[in-house]
Amino acid sequence: MRIGVDLMLWTGCYTRKDVKLIDKVAAMGFDGVEFPMFDPSAVDVAATRRALADQGLGATVCTVIVKGSLISSNASDRKKALDHVKHALDVSREIGAEVVAGPLYSPVGLLVGRARNDTEWKHAVAGLRKVADHAESVGVTVGIEPLNRFETYFLNISADARKLCQEVGSPRVGVHYDTFHANIEEKDPVAALRKIGSKWLAHVHSCENDRGIPGTGHVPWDGFFKALRAMKYKGWITIESFVPAIKEIARAASIWRPLAKDGDDLAKRGLRFLRANVDRG
Repeated sequence: MRIGVDLMLWTGCYTRKDVKLIDKVAAMGFDGVEFPMFDPSAVDVAATRRALADQGLGATVCTVIVKGSLISSNASDRKKALDHVKHALDVSREIGAEVVAGPLYSPVGLLVGRARNDTEWKHAVAGLRKVADHAESVGVTVGIEPLNRFETYFLNISADARKLCQEVGSPRVGVHYDTFHANIEEKDPVAALRKIGSKWLAHVHSCENDRGIPGTGHVPWDGFFKALRAMKYKGWITIESFVPAIKEIARAASIWRPLAKDGDDLAKRGLRFLRANVDRG
């Protein structure tokens, strides 16, 4: 297992001005960087790839649906969402990222006052099959993330995410498991992780139940790591958390109080905790 950190601790969206953050992550001792890629055209591909190579770091990408929606009844909206995900996959391949993960079906925060319906599910399967075709062509894995009920109505639990991935039916599309969302939605977060299965687990985000520093709250970490070891998981465990100083992200994620002294503090303390548990295995 490799440990990464999402740059949303320091920036709201990875752009050309943020390349220097790669050196910061390397100096802290992480194995890799996760890039919040909400505008793929803003990425300096050459500089990013060079910095990763210079520091010997791996890379993953997180993104969300910034235009349209894959589950929309409107074909134009579905195309806008598909085009964004495909663009993110292309840039991810160019910088050398292994995984593109996130809620790649509808915009975060889109709530319509009801549960999903069968038509939306069919649109998601059809759209993600197109995503899968593109992912297979560029050699990047896609992780589909269930979110808590306050951020989406479409996909809240890992069992549904696995079912969605099974219907898509691609070796390049799997489940993205997040300890924060699982703590809210799963009756047993560890059992839910196990039930995803090694075949379908594509990516893991780690943070505490309050979205803070891993190891400082009540997420069942011992069971979490035992499950990953039993699954022989070899992928990324990435810290995804937020600080009030990054106002656009704090607003979107409802971060109204500090979860650590600053982004550096959260990253360093989180890394120590995760590294101790990974090394123990």
